[in-house]
Amino acid sequence: MKPPRSAVALLTLVTLAGCGLGADDGSAKRKNTLPLQQDADRADAILQETLAAVQPELKWNHGSSSNAGCTTASGGNTGTASANRTILILTIVSEQRRGSLLGIIERAWKEHGYKITNVNTSPTFPAIFASTPGGYSLSVEVAGEGQFFLEAATPCLDDTGVQEPTTTPNTPKRTTPYPQRPDVHDGFWSATTPVPTGG
Repeated sequence: MKPPRSAVALLTLVTLAGCGLGADDGSAKRKNTLPLQQDADRADAILQETLAAVQPELKWNHGSSSNAGCTTASGGNTGTASANRTILILTIVSEQRRGSLLGIIERAWKEHGYKITNVNTSPTFPAIFASTPGGYSLSVEVAGEGQFFLEAATPCLDDTGVQEPTTTPNTPKRTTPYPQRPDVHDGFWSATTPVPTGG
């Protein structure tokens, strides 16, 4: 099961607003009138951009997606919602290679102009949290058995509902209970030796 998120990450998820396509195009200041589905699609695209930055490629499948209502600081309903997308990494990433994978993802986010908002340096459950100029909240977290999760959440927008992601995973769908643990061995990511210098 995934470790609980930090309070900082949760606060970021709830309070950020707007919509962005990487660089800040001023859309963070626009009225929240675009369909939530459009922003959910952008969240999917951000996750795919993140995966594309990792070589050798990671094997993945969709994790759980949600469409949760946003609330005020006192818990009141705002009439808006945030869509959350999750990628489940099924490549076995050894303990010796996890830091390298986290570093690649952090650098990729910074290159896209995303801001790192929090870093959990736990040796067991490390995580990195970020936000885009347009208000998307991102995270990469290591959970039980070295399970990597990539997540992207939209800003709070009019609750128009969203469909499931349409991106095609590069592994077959698993029928075992969620979360399906990593089961794909990779000659690089699964190696139990540190990444060679310059690798």
